[in-house]
Amino acid sequence: MTRKTLLALPSATPEPAEERPVLPVHPAYQQILDVFADVAGPMRARDLCQALDLSLKPKNIESTRHKLKRLVSLGVLTETESGLFIQRRP
Repeated sequence: MTRKTLLALPSATPEPAEERPVLPVHPAYQQILDVFADVAGPMRARDLCQALDLSLKPKNIESTRHKLKRLVSLGVLTETESGLFIQRRP
């Protein structure tokens, strides 16, 4: 009986608050987030390259896509469809 009562009590330790993800140090990540802050809808890597005034060479697009995927894995961005990224809103 005592065991059931103790298990029914709420835990004494509060749930940890959601921590902000630690962004990579490279300044390109901050530039990407600045572009997403100004845009209301989702973007593709190619669109982001244009917004950052990068040449539309495959190496730039793939590098940008890799950075976007890393931001998704950190929980900063969301990939709504394959290759379509949007900033997560609290």
